[in-house]
Amino acid sequence: MNIVFDIYKSYFTMKHIKIFIDLTRLNKPIGFMLLFWPCSWGLALAYYYDQNLNFFLQNFILFFLGAVMMRSAGCIFNDIVDKDLDKKVLRTKNRPIASKKISIKKSLFYVLVLCLFSFSILIQFNKLTILLGLGSMFLAFAYPFMKRITYWPQLFLGLTFNWGIIMAWTSIMNSISVEILVLYLAAIFWTLGYDTIYGVQDIEDDEIIGIKSTSIKFKKKIKPFVTLCYLLTTFLSASLFLDKMNLFLGLSLFLIFVFSLFYQINIFKTKSPKSCLKAFKSNNFSGLMLFLAFFMLSINLGLQ
Repeated sequence: MNIVFDIYKSYFTMKHIKIFIDLTRLNKPIGFMLLFWPCSWGLALAYYYDQNLNFFLQNFILFFLGAVMMRSAGCIFNDIVDKDLDKKVLRTKNRPIASKKISIKKSLFYVLVLCLFSFSILIQFNKLTILLGLGSMFLAFAYPFMKRITYWPQLFLGLTFNWGIIMAWTSIMNSISVEILVLYLAAIFWTLGYDTIYGVQDIEDDEIIGIKSTSIKFKKKIKPFVTLCYLLTTFLSASLFLDKMNLFLGLSLFLIFVFSLFYQINIFKTKSPKSCLKAFKSNNFSGLMLFLAFFMLSINLGLQ
């Protein structure tokens, strides 16, 4: 009870609110949006078949809230696990836990509260989606350890961050199809690409402290590797998309999505962390474009 009282006492101070925002990265919405956009793709693809707008909008809001809650909890847990590593990296050394602005006990309390809020959202869905959501917890809490044991933590992040695609689909369709698994695979390659770009910022520090990543594994061939990932994303998503295409606007939005991926490849430079961050953040726009492309297909079908 003491920790609850301590947190209650300090919660409404501006200093503590700032620490909480820094801890959960709520001041950096790109994180929870990259978790949410794949959910929106799954919802939009399911809406193409279901055509229940009210149900779609209800689930859209629930998945957005769930993405914010789970991303926030994941950031805190990641910082707890990485507290000693974060101290050694220029970009992360001032994070609240690494810099001892907040205790691990308080941080774990926040993880618990955010997970409880997430669970309250999860139980609004059907049984299959609830089971998938509970299963995703293993992925979410195993991810922070992956960079210690494999050069492919970005692949594990792709499996984790895009799990919401399948959950979003099952929340409406109450089943799993080959189609949604193909979209899941496309999103995994998308994440593998953009998180490799993001990881370029920390290559020097990561090599010194022994952290592994695809950015390090392919550091002499990063652009070809990211290009391959984005080509696979394009091919897999197009295989679902083009057979449904009967609307020029939807096709245009899909092409903008594809263009945005290759725009990133063009602008990021391995020796320029700022260009890598700019390319990474542009994926918010990419995610929006693919959602709108799928959604326009669904709207057009409903008007026919």
